[in-house]
Amino acid sequence: MRVLVTGGAGFIGSHIVTALTDAGHEPVVLDALLPSAHRATPVVPAVEFRHADVRDPGAVAAALRGVDAVCHQAAMVGLGQGFADAPEYVSCNDLGTAVLLAAMADLGVRRFVLAGSMVVYGEGRYECPAHGVVRPGPRRPEDLAAGRFEPLCPACGAELTAGLVAEDAPVDPRNVYATTKLAQEHLAAAWARAAGGTAVSLRYHNVYGPGMPRDTPYAGVASLFRSALARGEAPRVFEDGGQRRDFVHVRDVAAAAVLALEAAEGLPPGALSTYNTGSGEPHTVGEMAAALAGACGGPRPVITGEYRLGDVRHVTADSARLRGELGWRPGVGFAEGMAEFARAEQRASAALR
Repeated sequence: MRVLVTGGAGFIGSHIVTALTDAGHEPVVLDALLPSAHRATPVVPAVEFRHADVRDPGAVAAALRGVDAVCHQAAMVGLGQGFADAPEYVSCNDLGTAVLLAAMADLGVRRFVLAGSMVVYGEGRYECPAHGVVRPGPRRPEDLAAGRFEPLCPACGAELTAGLVAEDAPVDPRNVYATTKLAQEHLAAAWARAAGGTAVSLRYHNVYGPGMPRDTPYAGVASLFRSALARGEAPRVFEDGGQRRDFVHVRDVAAAAVLALEAAEGLPPGALSTYNTGSGEPHTVGEMAAALAGACGGPRPVITGEYRLGDVRHVTADSARLRGELGWRPGVGFAEGMAEFARAEQRASAALR
Protein backbone atom coordinates (compact mmCIF):
# COMPACT_ATOMS: atom_id res chain seq x y z
CA MET A 1 0.00 0.00 0.00
CA ARG A 2 1.31 3.42 -0.97
CA VAL A 3 0.45 5.87 1.83
CA LEU A 4 0.80 9.64 1.89
CA VAL A 5 1.80 10.72 5.41
CA THR A 6 1.26 14.43 5.90
CA GLY A 7 3.45 15.82 8.64
CA GLY A 8 5.63 12.76 8.17
CA ALA A 9 8.79 14.55 9.28
CA GLY A 10 7.26 15.37 12.67
CA PHE A 11 7.42 13.52 15.97
CA ILE A 12 4.50 11.12 15.54
CA GLY A 13 4.57 11.20 11.75
CA SER A 14 8.18 10.01 11.52
CA HIS A 15 7.40 7.02 13.75
CA ILE A 16 4.42 6.18 11.52
CA VAL A 17 6.68 6.32 8.45
CA THR A 18 9.03 3.83 10.14
CA ALA A 19 6.14 1.55 11.15
CA LEU A 20 4.70 1.61 7.62
CA THR A 21 8.07 0.74 6.11
CA ASP A 22 8.58 -2.10 8.59
CA ALA A 23 5.13 -3.44 7.68
CA GLY A 24 6.04 -3.58 3.97
CA HIS A 25 4.14 -0.47 2.87
CA GLU A 26 5.43 2.48 0.83
CA PRO A 27 5.16 5.79 2.69
CA VAL A 28 5.36 9.13 0.91
CA VAL A 29 5.97 12.14 3.15
CA LEU A 30 4.52 15.62 2.65
CA ASP A 31 5.72 18.14 5.21
CA ALA A 32 5.99 21.94 5.22
CA LEU A 33 8.82 21.84 7.81
CA LEU A 34 7.30 24.86 9.53
CA PRO A 35 9.64 26.65 11.97
CA SER A 36 7.08 26.32 14.77
CA ALA A 37 7.49 22.53 14.61
CA HIS A 38 11.03 21.95 13.32
CA ARG A 39 14.55 23.14 13.94
CA ALA A 40 16.45 25.13 11.32
CA THR A 41 17.91 21.96 9.78
CA PRO A 42 15.14 19.36 10.09
CA VAL A 43 15.66 15.65 9.67
CA VAL A 44 14.01 14.58 6.40
CA PRO A 45 12.78 10.96 6.28
CA ALA A 46 14.70 8.57 4.02
CA VAL A 47 11.66 7.93 1.82
CA GLU A 48 10.00 9.83 -1.01
CA PHE A 49 9.70 13.34 0.39
CA ARG A 50 7.76 16.36 -0.79
CA HIS A 51 8.51 19.68 0.86
CA ALA A 52 5.13 21.39 0.66
CA ASP A 53 2.31 22.79 2.75
CA VAL A 54 -0.89 20.77 3.03
CA ARG A 55 -2.76 24.02 2.32
CA ASP A 56 -1.26 24.15 -1.20
CA PRO A 57 -3.83 22.48 -3.53
CA GLY A 58 -1.38 21.93 -6.37
CA ALA A 59 1.27 20.33 -4.19
CA VAL A 60 -1.30 18.15 -2.44
CA ALA A 61 -2.79 16.95 -5.74
CA ALA A 62 0.68 16.07 -7.05
CA ALA A 63 1.52 14.14 -3.87
CA LEU A 64 -1.74 12.16 -4.02
CA ARG A 65 -1.22 10.70 -7.47
CA GLY A 66 -0.72 6.95 -7.22
CA VAL A 67 -1.55 6.90 -3.51
CA ASP A 68 -3.87 4.28 -1.96
CA ALA A 69 -4.47 5.94 1.41
CA VAL A 70 -3.67 9.04 3.45
CA CYS A 71 -2.48 9.27 7.05
CA HIS A 72 -3.01 12.91 8.06
CA GLN A 73 -0.64 13.97 10.83
CA ALA A 74 0.11 17.54 9.74
CA ALA A 75 -1.20 19.98 12.33
CA MET A 76 -0.33 22.81 14.63
CA VAL A 77 -0.42 21.21 18.07
CA GLY A 78 -0.61 22.21 21.74
CA LEU A 79 -2.37 25.06 23.48
CA GLY A 80 -0.18 27.74 21.96
CA GLN A 81 0.49 31.01 23.71
CA GLY A 82 -2.91 32.71 23.63
CA PHE A 83 -6.01 33.31 21.55
CA ALA A 84 -3.94 35.33 19.10
CA ASP A 85 -2.82 31.94 17.73
CA ALA A 86 -6.40 31.09 16.68
CA PRO A 87 -6.16 32.11 12.99
CA GLU A 88 -3.01 30.05 12.48
CA TYR A 89 -4.49 27.00 14.23
CA VAL A 90 -7.61 27.18 12.07
CA SER A 91 -5.55 27.68 8.92
CA CYS A 92 -3.05 24.88 9.55
CA ASN A 93 -5.49 22.35 10.95
CA ASP A 94 -8.87 22.98 9.36
CA LEU A 95 -8.09 24.68 6.06
CA GLY A 96 -5.26 22.20 5.52
CA THR A 97 -7.58 19.26 6.14
CA ALA A 98 -10.22 20.71 3.81
CA VAL A 99 -7.69 21.19 0.99
CA LEU A 100 -6.42 17.64 1.46
CA LEU A 101 -9.87 16.04 1.52
CA ALA A 102 -11.05 18.02 -1.51
CA ALA A 103 -8.08 16.75 -3.51
CA MET A 104 -8.72 13.19 -2.32
CA ALA A 105 -12.35 13.42 -3.44
CA ASP A 106 -11.27 14.71 -6.85
CA LEU A 107 -8.60 12.06 -7.38
CA GLY A 108 -10.53 9.09 -5.98
CA VAL A 109 -8.39 8.33 -2.91
CA ARG A 110 -10.85 6.68 -0.54
CA ARG A 111 -8.95 5.73 2.66
CA PHE A 112 -8.20 8.37 5.29
CA VAL A 113 -6.74 8.10 8.79
CA LEU A 114 -6.67 11.26 10.90
CA ALA A 115 -4.55 12.18 13.89
CA GLY A 116 -7.44 12.94 16.22
CA SER A 117 -7.11 13.96 19.84
CA MET A 118 -8.64 13.32 23.25
CA VAL A 119 -8.92 17.11 23.67
CA VAL A 120 -12.27 17.00 21.84
CA TYR A 121 -13.86 15.62 25.03
CA GLY A 122 -12.93 18.53 27.27
CA GLU A 123 -13.19 17.06 30.73
CA GLY A 124 -13.33 13.29 30.95
CA ARG A 125 -16.01 11.05 32.46
CA TYR A 126 -17.24 11.88 35.97
CA GLU A 127 -19.76 10.27 38.27
CA CYS A 128 -21.65 11.88 41.15
CA PRO A 129 -22.84 9.67 44.06
CA ALA A 130 -26.31 11.22 43.78
CA HIS A 131 -26.71 12.13 40.11
CA GLY A 132 -24.73 9.45 38.27
CA VAL A 133 -22.69 10.41 35.21
CA VAL A 134 -22.46 14.20 34.90
CA ARG A 135 -20.63 16.73 32.74
CA PRO A 136 -18.98 19.46 34.81
CA GLY A 137 -18.60 22.85 33.14
CA PRO A 138 -15.32 24.73 32.71
CA ARG A 139 -13.47 25.29 35.95
CA ARG A 140 -13.82 28.80 37.34
CA PRO A 141 -10.72 31.04 37.50
CA GLU A 142 -11.46 31.94 41.13
CA ASP A 143 -11.52 28.25 42.09
CA LEU A 144 -8.24 27.58 40.32
CA ALA A 145 -6.61 30.60 41.91
CA ALA A 146 -7.69 29.31 45.32
CA GLY A 147 -6.24 25.86 44.64
CA ARG A 148 -9.61 24.18 44.17
CA PHE A 149 -8.78 22.12 41.13
CA GLU A 150 -11.29 19.26 41.17
CA PRO A 151 -14.52 19.77 39.17
CA LEU A 152 -17.70 19.41 41.23
CA CYS A 153 -21.14 18.08 40.38
CA PRO A 154 -23.02 20.80 38.45
CA ALA A 155 -26.28 19.73 40.14
CA CYS A 156 -25.32 19.46 43.81
CA GLY A 157 -21.69 20.53 44.17
CA ALA A 158 -20.56 17.11 45.42
CA GLU A 159 -17.12 15.66 44.78
CA LEU A 160 -16.92 13.52 41.65
CA THR A 161 -15.22 10.25 40.77
CA ALA A 162 -13.26 10.33 37.50
CA GLY A 163 -13.46 7.38 35.11
CA LEU A 164 -12.59 6.36 31.55
CA VAL A 165 -14.11 8.27 28.66
CA ALA A 166 -15.48 6.31 25.70
CA GLU A 167 -15.89 7.44 22.09
CA ASP A 168 -19.63 8.01 22.49
CA ALA A 169 -19.10 10.62 25.22
CA PRO A 170 -20.33 14.14 24.37
CA VAL A 171 -17.64 16.34 22.87
CA ASP A 172 -16.83 19.62 24.58
CA PRO A 173 -13.64 21.26 23.24
CA ARG A 174 -12.29 23.79 25.74
CA ASN A 175 -9.69 25.70 23.69
CA VAL A 176 -8.85 26.69 20.11
CA TYR A 177 -6.67 23.67 19.41
CA ALA A 178 -9.38 21.30 20.63
CA THR A 179 -11.97 23.08 18.51
CA THR A 180 -9.85 22.66 15.37
CA LYS A 181 -9.33 18.95 16.09
CA LEU A 182 -13.10 18.44 16.33
CA ALA A 183 -13.59 20.42 13.12
CA GLN A 184 -11.13 18.08 11.39
CA GLU A 185 -13.32 15.13 12.37
CA HIS A 186 -16.45 16.85 11.04
CA LEU A 187 -14.68 17.56 7.75
CA ALA A 188 -13.56 13.92 7.52
CA ALA A 189 -17.11 12.70 8.16
CA ALA A 190 -18.50 15.06 5.51
CA TRP A 191 -15.86 13.88 3.01
CA ALA A 192 -16.64 10.22 3.73
CA ARG A 193 -20.35 10.77 3.06
CA ALA A 194 -19.80 12.82 -0.08
CA ALA A 195 -17.01 10.71 -1.59
CA GLY A 196 -18.00 7.26 -0.33
CA GLY A 197 -14.69 7.04 1.47
CA THR A 198 -13.64 5.41 4.72
CA ALA A 199 -12.41 7.74 7.45
CA VAL A 200 -10.83 6.87 10.80
CA SER A 201 -9.93 9.28 13.59
CA LEU A 202 -7.46 7.97 16.16
CA ARG A 203 -8.06 10.12 19.21
CA TYR A 204 -4.54 10.20 20.61
CA HIS A 205 -4.10 10.63 24.32
CA ASN A 206 -0.83 11.99 25.75
CA VAL A 207 1.77 10.69 23.30
CA TYR A 208 5.40 10.61 24.41
CA GLY A 209 8.62 8.93 23.40
CA PRO A 210 11.92 9.34 21.55
CA GLY A 211 12.12 12.28 19.18
CA MET A 212 9.78 14.65 21.01
CA PRO A 213 10.72 18.30 20.47
CA ARG A 214 12.14 20.11 23.48
CA ASP A 215 11.78 23.58 25.00
CA THR A 216 8.67 24.74 23.17
CA PRO A 217 5.19 25.71 24.42
CA TYR A 218 3.74 23.51 21.67
CA ALA A 219 5.32 20.30 23.04
CA GLY A 220 3.63 17.88 25.39
CA VAL A 221 4.14 18.06 29.13
CA ALA A 222 6.37 14.97 29.13
CA SER A 223 8.77 16.72 26.77
CA LEU A 224 8.83 19.87 28.88
CA PHE A 225 9.67 17.85 31.99
CA ARG A 226 12.34 15.89 30.13
CA SER A 227 13.90 19.13 28.86
CA ALA A 228 14.02 20.56 32.38
CA LEU A 229 15.74 17.45 33.72
CA ALA A 230 18.27 17.57 30.87
CA ARG A 231 19.19 21.08 32.09
CA GLY A 232 19.52 19.80 35.66
CA GLU A 233 16.31 21.55 36.71
CA ALA A 234 13.33 20.15 38.60
CA PRO A 235 10.17 19.61 36.53
CA ARG A 236 7.58 22.24 37.40
CA VAL A 237 4.19 20.58 37.82
CA PHE A 238 1.06 22.71 37.51
CA GLU A 239 -1.90 22.58 39.88
CA ASP A 240 -1.32 19.94 42.59
CA GLY A 241 0.03 17.29 40.22
CA GLY A 242 -3.13 15.21 40.57
CA GLN A 243 -4.36 15.67 36.99
CA ARG A 244 -4.98 12.22 35.47
CA ARG A 245 -3.89 11.46 31.92
CA ASP A 246 -3.19 8.43 29.73
CA PHE A 247 0.43 8.50 28.57
CA VAL A 248 0.78 6.35 25.46
CA HIS A 249 4.09 5.55 23.78
CA VAL A 250 4.65 6.87 20.28
CA ARG A 251 5.55 3.43 18.86
CA ASP A 252 2.19 2.12 20.06
CA VAL A 253 0.44 5.07 18.40
CA ALA A 254 2.32 4.39 15.15
CA ALA A 255 1.25 0.75 15.29
CA ALA A 256 -2.37 1.86 15.73
CA ALA A 257 -2.09 4.10 12.66
CA VAL A 258 -0.78 1.22 10.52
CA LEU A 259 -3.59 -1.05 11.72
CA ALA A 260 -6.18 1.63 10.96
CA LEU A 261 -4.81 2.12 7.45
CA GLU A 262 -4.84 -1.62 6.79
CA ALA A 263 -8.32 -2.05 8.26
CA ALA A 264 -9.87 0.96 6.52
CA GLU A 265 -10.76 -1.03 3.41
CA GLY A 266 -13.00 -3.28 5.52
CA LEU A 267 -14.68 -0.52 7.54
CA PRO A 268 -18.09 0.90 6.55
CA PRO A 269 -17.72 3.48 3.75
CA GLY A 270 -19.42 6.83 4.01
CA ALA A 271 -18.79 7.28 7.73
CA LEU A 272 -16.17 8.31 10.28
CA SER A 273 -14.99 5.70 12.79
CA THR A 274 -13.43 7.10 15.98
CA TYR A 275 -11.05 5.22 18.26
CA ASN A 276 -9.50 6.30 21.54
CA THR A 277 -5.78 5.57 21.38
CA GLY A 278 -4.43 5.29 24.91
CA SER A 279 -2.42 2.88 27.00
CA GLY A 280 -5.25 2.02 29.37
CA GLU A 281 -2.97 2.89 32.33
CA PRO A 282 -4.04 6.26 33.78
CA HIS A 283 -1.39 8.13 35.74
CA THR A 284 -1.25 11.57 37.27
CA VAL A 285 1.00 14.27 35.84
CA GLY A 286 2.82 14.25 39.18
CA GLU A 287 3.49 10.53 38.89
CA MET A 288 4.81 10.99 35.38
CA ALA A 289 7.14 13.79 36.48
CA ALA A 290 8.41 11.69 39.38
CA ALA A 291 8.98 8.66 37.13
CA LEU A 292 11.00 10.74 34.68
CA ALA A 293 13.01 12.43 37.44
CA GLY A 294 13.80 9.07 39.02
CA ALA A 295 14.87 7.55 35.70
CA CYS A 296 17.03 10.59 34.91
CA GLY A 297 18.52 10.75 38.40
CA GLY A 298 17.47 14.40 38.46
CA PRO A 299 15.89 16.69 41.03
CA ARG A 300 12.42 15.86 42.36
CA PRO A 301 9.47 17.65 40.73
CA VAL A 302 8.21 20.91 42.19
CA ILE A 303 4.44 21.30 42.60
CA THR A 304 3.78 24.93 41.70
CA GLY A 305 0.01 25.42 42.05
CA GLU A 306 0.10 27.32 38.74
CA TYR A 307 -2.65 26.65 36.21
CA ARG A 308 -3.82 27.35 32.67
CA LEU A 309 -7.46 28.17 31.98
CA GLY A 310 -7.54 25.96 28.87
CA ASP A 311 -6.48 22.84 30.74
CA VAL A 312 -8.86 20.12 31.91
CA ARG A 313 -8.48 18.20 35.15
CA HIS A 314 -8.90 14.54 34.23
CA VAL A 315 -9.26 12.83 30.86
CA THR A 316 -8.30 9.18 30.42
CA ALA A 317 -9.14 6.75 27.67
CA ASP A 318 -11.32 3.72 27.28
CA SER A 319 -9.55 2.11 24.31
CA ALA A 320 -11.67 -1.06 24.27
CA ARG A 321 -13.10 -0.27 20.83
CA LEU A 322 -9.65 -0.03 19.22
CA ARG A 323 -8.60 -3.26 20.89
CA GLY A 324 -11.78 -5.11 20.00
CA GLU A 325 -12.34 -3.94 16.42
CA LEU A 326 -8.79 -3.55 15.13
CA GLY A 327 -6.92 -5.91 17.47
CA TRP A 328 -4.53 -3.23 18.71
CA ARG A 329 -2.57 -3.78 21.91
CA PRO A 330 -0.11 -1.31 23.45
CA GLY A 331 3.29 -2.89 23.84
CA VAL A 332 5.17 -0.34 25.96
CA GLY A 333 4.26 -0.05 29.65
CA PHE A 334 4.46 3.18 31.65
CA ALA A 335 7.60 2.36 33.68
CA GLU A 336 9.42 0.92 30.67
CA GLY A 337 8.44 3.83 28.43
CA MET A 338 9.42 6.53 30.91
CA ALA A 339 12.78 4.85 31.58
CA GLU A 340 13.46 4.77 27.82
CA PHE A 341 12.28 8.36 27.35
CA ALA A 342 14.57 9.55 30.14
CA ARG A 343 17.56 8.41 28.07
CA ALA A 344 16.21 9.13 24.58
CA GLU A 345 17.29 11.88 22.24
CA GLN A 346 14.92 14.83 21.83
CA ARG A 347 14.49 16.94 18.75
CA ALA A 348 16.18 20.31 18.79
CA SER A 349 14.05 23.24 19.88
CA ALA A 350 11.52 24.47 17.40
CA ALA A 351 11.65 28.14 16.54
CA LEU A 352 9.36 30.35 18.61
CA ARG A 353 7.35 33.08 16.99
